[in-house]
Amino acid sequence: MAIKKVLVANRGEIALRVIRACRELGISTVAIYSEADEESMHVAMADEAFCIGPAIASKSYLSIPNIMSTALACGADAIHPGYGFLAENAHFVDVCAEHNIKFIGPSSEAIRKMGDKATARETVMAAGVPVVPGSDGLVDDFKTAVEVVEGKIGGYPVIIKATAGGGGRGMRVCHNRDELEKNFSQAQNEAKNAFGNAGVYIEKFITQMKHIEVQVFADQHGNVVHMGERDCSVQRRHQKLIEEAPSPVVDEDLRSRMGEDAVKAAKAVNYEGAGTIEYIFIPETQDYYFIEMNTRIQVEHCVTEMVTGFDLVQWQVRVAMGESFDFSQDDVQLNGHAIECRINAEDPARNFMPCPGHITGFVAPGGFSVRVDSHCYTDYFMPPNYDSLMGKLIVWGRDRKQAIRRMQRCLDEFTVTGIESTIPFHRDVMKNAVFQAGDVNTDFIEKNMQTVPSS
Repeated sequence: MAIKKVLVANRGEIALRVIRACRELGISTVAIYSEADEESMHVAMADEAFCIGPAIASKSYLSIPNIMSTALACGADAIHPGYGFLAENAHFVDVCAEHNIKFIGPSSEAIRKMGDKATARETVMAAGVPVVPGSDGLVDDFKTAVEVVEGKIGGYPVIIKATAGGGGRGMRVCHNRDELEKNFSQAQNEAKNAFGNAGVYIEKFITQMKHIEVQVFADQHGNVVHMGERDCSVQRRHQKLIEEAPSPVVDEDLRSRMGEDAVKAAKAVNYEGAGTIEYIFIPETQDYYFIEMNTRIQVEHCVTEMVTGFDLVQWQVRVAMGESFDFSQDDVQLNGHAIECRINAEDPARNFMPCPGHITGFVAPGGFSVRVDSHCYTDYFMPPNYDSLMGKLIVWGRDRKQAIRRMQRCLDEFTVTGIESTIPFHRDVMKNAVFQAGDVNTDFIEKNMQTVPSS
C-alpha cells in the first residue's frame, strides 16, 4: 500500500526523527501534541499539528480515542508510534486496523507474544534461542517460587521479573530464601500497580554481565536480517545511558551466532519492521541469553544507523508500504564505531534528580561524523510531565578510540544553560579508564562513578 500521510503518535526527539524520515520519502506528516508541548520543535516541523489533550499522558499521548479521531479527521493513512507510549500496545494496533490505518510496526500478535516476557521466553526457547535458567512460565505463590529457585534453578541469587514489565519496574533480586519471601509479593504488587498484570517469573540472577542487543529487521515477504549488535552496558537502575556499536567484546563469530539467534526469534513471531533482541552476555564464559524483545524502534537505533548506513526509520515506513528489502544479510556490513550519549535534564550531582525548566541556552556540537537528535533549543521550556530525555549525541569514528575522542570533544562543546543536564556525567565516563578499555559491565556506574561529575 502507498502511504501518503503519517500521523506521528509521539513527542520529542523521536517524533522529529520520524517527521524528517517521512519528509525525505515525500510523505506528509501530522504531529500531535499535548498542551505542554505546544512549543516543541516537532509541532513546528510537521505539515500539520493538532493538540489532543492536556499535559497528562493518559489524556493525550496515551489516549487512543483522541489519537484515532485526529488521524481520521486529518486523513492520515498510517500511524508511526515512535517508542514508549503506545508503541508496544497491541490493542492500539488492532484499533488502527479496524479503521484501515496502517500501524508502522509489527502485528498485534507479535507484540502480545513478545510483550509478555514469560510468553516471549517460551517462544524463543522453542525456536532454539538460549534463555537464562529460570521458571517454566509464571510463578503464582511463594511455595512454588521456593521449589523453582532451590530445585530447578539450583539456588540463589535469583531475580523476580514482572511478565508485563519494563524499565526496571517489577524486578527484585533475592540472595536467600528470606529475601525471596519478602520480595515475592512486593514484586507482584508493583507489577499489578505499574502494568495492571501481577504475573511474575523467576530467573537466575547473573552478575558480571554485559547488556548486548541485536537489531533485527523484517519485511512483509519473509526476509529477516540482523544489523549487528549494540553494547548498552552503561546503565543506572536498568536505564541505559550510553550505547555503542559494535560492542568492544563481540568478535565476528559471536556476532554471527547472536545475530542468527535474533533472526530465529523474529521469525518465530512472523515479525515485521524494526525490532531488538536483548541479551545478557557473560564475558567470562562467552555465554549469552535472551532476556526480551523490544517490538519497536529503540532510542539507541542511531548508533546502528551510523555503522551500517541504513536509515532504519525510513525502512520502517518502506516495509509498512509492502516494499521488499533491496539488500541481503551479506550487504549489512559494520563500518567503524559509533557512540551515543543520552542527554537528560537531570542533575548527576544530586542522584540524577530530574531538572525540568526553562533552557536559557542550547548550543549543540557539530563537525565531521557528529549527529544530534533533539527537540530542544534556546528558550525552550523542558516540561516536567514526561521523560527527561533532551536529546542524543551520537558520534562516529574509524575505531572506538577515535569515537571516544570525538565524543569528548563534542561534550566539551555541548552547552546547556538554565537547567542541569547529564553532560558532565558523560564527560567523566569518557575519561574513565575502565570505559576506555571497553571493560564495562552493567554495574559499571556503581563501581566506577561514585564521585560527583566534574563540570
